[in-house]
Amino acid sequence: MIASHPDVELKGVKQEHLVSYIHHIHAAGLNARSQSRMISGIRAFFKFLLLEGLLFEDPSELLELPRIGKRLPVTLDISEVEAMIKAVNLSSAQGQRNRTIIEVLYGCGLRVTELTELKKSNLFMDEGVVKVIGKGDKERLIPIGKSTIRQLKLYIDSVRIHQKIQKGSEDHVFLNQSGKKLSRVMVFHIIKDSCAKAGIKKNVSPHTMRHSFATHLVEGGADLRAVQEMLGHESITTTEIYTHLDRSYLQETIRSYHPLERMNKS
Repeated sequence: MIASHPDVELKGVKQEHLVSYIHHIHAAGLNARSQSRMISGIRAFFKFLLLEGLLFEDPSELLELPRIGKRLPVTLDISEVEAMIKAVNLSSAQGQRNRTIIEVLYGCGLRVTELTELKKSNLFMDEGVVKVIGKGDKERLIPIGKSTIRQLKLYIDSVRIHQKIQKGSEDHVFLNQSGKKLSRVMVFHIIKDSCAKAGIKKNVSPHTMRHSFATHLVEGGADLRAVQEMLGHESITTTEIYTHLDRSYLQETIRSYHPLERMNKS
């Protein structure tokens, strides 16, 4: 039944057998995430047996999942973002589109699906905002900078206007060569290609641009609630990860708000 206890029958499995098995997979070198998935599977299996009346006690009930530390996201330096933008060949057929994609991802902090689903009718460039449809079909307004507006206008008025657009994609901002809305895969390719040409060795994806957007805002002193709103995070705790990427932000928070710091100033 269990690798570390091959002679134990299903009905004879006790908590100590499962704990022994967990020690066994840990010693085998499985990382915490893999261990967690396996333990969750064991729990689900024994719950099923209870529901089916095949067992009357759950030996997995008190098993604890290993602690999985949150990984800090990969981000780009401002110089690296600039290098990516400069690496785009504007003389190529899709150069202006690709540059605009990079600027919109970084300038607005969009998810890749929010970018591919971005509509012309949701660009309010005179007001300096774009409306995006995020997770759960929730709408949010995001400020958009002058540089990004300029690139959007160049792409829409100089490139997109000359394309034959396929039915159903008339309102989508970003199109492929066939005049259909751009795919997520193509956005990944554009980002990877720009990084390679800029000589960036980091493992970069479209989401890296979103992480960089948030990190640079926090580093610049932006209010965390405002960043949360722009990213479309349900909880502020999701946004707080960006404070851990910027030690100066944390240090300044301590200096400004901790009582001991205030007492020492007086």
